[in-house]
Amino acid sequence: MNWESLLLMRNELGLLAVILLLLIFEIFSTKEQKDKIVSVAIVLFIIHTIVGFLPLNEGSLFGGMFKTHVLLYFFKNTLNIGVLILLLQSADWLNKTVVAQNKSTEFFVLLFSSLLGMYFMISAGDFLMFYIGLELATLPVAALVAYETYKRDSAEGGVKFILSSALASGTALLGISFLYATTGTIYFDAMGAILSISNLSVLGFIFFFSGLAFKISLVPFHFWTADVYQGAPISIASFLSVISKGAAIVILMIILFTVMKPLMPVWSKIIYMVAIATMFIGNLFALRQQNMKRFLAYSSIAQAGFILLGFLSNDQLGYSTIVYFVAVYIFSNLGAFGVVQAISTASGKENMDDYEGLYRTNPKLSLVMMLALFSLAGIPPLAGFFGKFFLYAAAASKGYYFLVFIAVVNATISLYYYLLVIRAMFLRKNPDAIPFFNSKIYMRLGLILAALGILITGVYSPLYNYIFEISNSFLN
Repeated sequence: MNWESLLLMRNELGLLAVILLLLIFEIFSTKEQKDKIVSVAIVLFIIHTIVGFLPLNEGSLFGGMFKTHVLLYFFKNTLNIGVLILLLQSADWLNKTVVAQNKSTEFFVLLFSSLLGMYFMISAGDFLMFYIGLELATLPVAALVAYETYKRDSAEGGVKFILSSALASGTALLGISFLYATTGTIYFDAMGAILSISNLSVLGFIFFFSGLAFKISLVPFHFWTADVYQGAPISIASFLSVISKGAAIVILMIILFTVMKPLMPVWSKIIYMVAIATMFIGNLFALRQQNMKRFLAYSSIAQAGFILLGFLSNDQLGYSTIVYFVAVYIFSNLGAFGVVQAISTASGKENMDDYEGLYRTNPKLSLVMMLALFSLAGIPPLAGFFGKFFLYAAAASKGYYFLVFIAVVNATISLYYYLLVIRAMFLRKNPDAIPFFNSKIYMRLGLILAALGILITGVYSPLYNYIFEISNSFLN
């Protein structure tokens, strides 16, 4: 292996270097210096994110186990931007809570280790690399969910997450073993060329899809989501909803569109039914939520149902639409979670009723929340509108008009419950409204970046054209 081939793992090696530097800082720094760990971690990750945008060759390593492509680089960079925004939004909470307990370095090591697993998962060229990445992406998050050890809900959420993840991973691994039994290989390219419809291959796909459906919170594999989000720290709930889910969706897209393409007559029907169930369950349960973390949990379930529309277009349009919508979803959800994080850190309040009269005391936060929720609802000219429009177009291009109609109905339902939050902030009066507070510089930067992402990815249409072009080269 020469230096040029080693650079194909630039993202992975760069993030590993960040983790090692943080560990060295933890070992050799004084107590006063350790209080600066949050700033050090953010600066190191900013450098890692910038380096990720430098041009890089395409290729493969380890006999095809690890693959790189401009589309995969793009999505890894998108995840980096999402994690950077999340770190900025979490800085106040980390300094206030985690640093005081001397657990900050562990937090960053676990978070970055999970992101490293997602890198390997996205670049996987066979199911062994995929499974290693899946476990590396999942196990650290279980510890992060239970990070607030003094809270019963956090410990309960951690237990629920690790048990659900273990079941999901075992189910996916069983499905992979069935697929291996039918083809005799675990390499994506080889399996895609050999795979055909048979009872065992269909059963293998069902088990594999069920395992990944847990990660994406698709119905009926969504039961853990609301409880885990509510128990986890807000930054980790945001990480699960945005970064973890986005990575799982992209790897599922890659596997379905390449390895499982011979089984499309089977999995398209499953995707069709799961999409309808996920949209309705997510939206209807969101209507009755008061806790903002549970509210956004069911919102993310519904958004996963919308994303499934793009899977039904097994072509370049489907590829580009899914990647574009995930990028849009990352900025939109981070905007909403960022406001929840800011309010919770300043006041400890997390219920929708607490947001009544928020516009009169904190107008800027209210505007960011409105922008994020309108984008999630698909209101033009925000990015969420174009994301949903392209998803509808992808499904309609294959003749799924009834499913598009169902999606439009669910978009209307989602607009209603997003408006409940906006009504509370702008129209309701509350003598005990959350008082005015100034967020620190990191939080403000995080919210500004999320808001700019929502606006730019919506108005700046060449982004979609760029994704469409690199999707074409990925397919060919």
